[in-house]
Amino acid sequence: MRRLLLIVVVLALGAGGAWWWMAANAPGQREARRGRGKDDPIPILVATAQQTDVPIYLDALGTAQASATVTIKPMVDGPLVEVRFREGQDVHTGDVLARIDPRSFQAVLDQAMAKKKQDEATLANARVDLVRYQKLAATAYTSAQQADTQKALVAQLEAQVAGDQAQIDSARTQLSYTTITAPVDGRVGIRQVDEGNIVHAADPTGLVMLTTLKPISVLFTLPQQALGAVTQAMEAGTPEVLAVPQGSDPQDAKALIDRGALTVLDNQVDPSTGTIKLKATFPNDHLLIWPGAFINVRLKVETVHAATVVPPSAVQRGPQGPYIYVVNDDMTAARRSVTLGHEDASAAIVTAGVTPGERVVTDGASRLTDKAKVAIAAPPGAAPAPSPKQPEGPTPVARTRGSRGAT
Repeated sequence: MRRLLLIVVVLALGAGGAWWWMAANAPGQREARRGRGKDDPIPILVATAQQTDVPIYLDALGTAQASATVTIKPMVDGPLVEVRFREGQDVHTGDVLARIDPRSFQAVLDQAMAKKKQDEATLANARVDLVRYQKLAATAYTSAQQADTQKALVAQLEAQVAGDQAQIDSARTQLSYTTITAPVDGRVGIRQVDEGNIVHAADPTGLVMLTTLKPISVLFTLPQQALGAVTQAMEAGTPEVLAVPQGSDPQDAKALIDRGALTVLDNQVDPSTGTIKLKATFPNDHLLIWPGAFINVRLKVETVHAATVVPPSAVQRGPQGPYIYVVNDDMTAARRSVTLGHEDASAAIVTAGVTPGERVVTDGASRLTDKAKVAIAAPPGAAPAPSPKQPEGPTPVARTRGSRGAT
């Protein structure tokens, strides 16, 4: 008896579950869960195809490089007696950066100058003797041999004076090395040697690093397939290069760091990577580009005039190539195969398949089929459509439970 009762309970539960599943999967219930009927229009977002001039940019990642990088090193050995710059200071060509004790070099210069004066006095006396011997030899009061010997002595002393002058120039040059000046305009970095230390010309680190930040260069690479476009742009003039920070929208004018120009196209393709190396120069007036930093660059190679442009999100890909859904006047979607020109993150140029002014689907295309009914939804963030106005007329008065007639 208990077994029979258990079988009845199990059968009842199974029948109830089957009834619930059939009710839940009825056609009306499935459409209700989907939120729309079978013939309801599909909500989409659209954009209008525009006709405009489109600049063509090639995007790359570059590395900033100072226009000039100079390691300030001592040319002579000696005590560092003065440091005349602050770390991070902007300096100009010829500004004194440091001084080395000049006394020993000044002494060498003075010694060379004294030696020259001594030899010049000897030379002057030899020249007087040469004139005297030449007169005596002309009147046969002395031999020609003595006159020639004196002439050779004068030439020897002249060479010795010239050597003395060379020694003076060398000593003066060594003395000038004790005053260290800036060879270029730029900004000094962190000082490596403090005042009071003994510096040597063989020191590998030097005193400080000097870099030129205005202007500044950016090195970047492009695939070798872009070589033709780059060379054509350089033949037409000086291509413009834009510097934008990483992670920003390339079309955002506020994010633009600087505008520069392409200055160098390397003379060979790197066979290991298949890329070409380029260099752009930027004024860097506001010092927003720093040596060693990574910078996104955009090289302008061409401007396409009167091009038909659609958002990149409107372009779909299929087995037969790219296509776009266009919204007809009767609010149905039409699938069209298109031919694309240049395409980047901001715009896609359509050379065939769409005309300016047509509405193209930018969101919701995955649910569309050809001739499907559509409804254009408001884009995110747009103001909601105003609610329809109520018809004008007398406002009805609600009945109360205790009333028997109209009020």
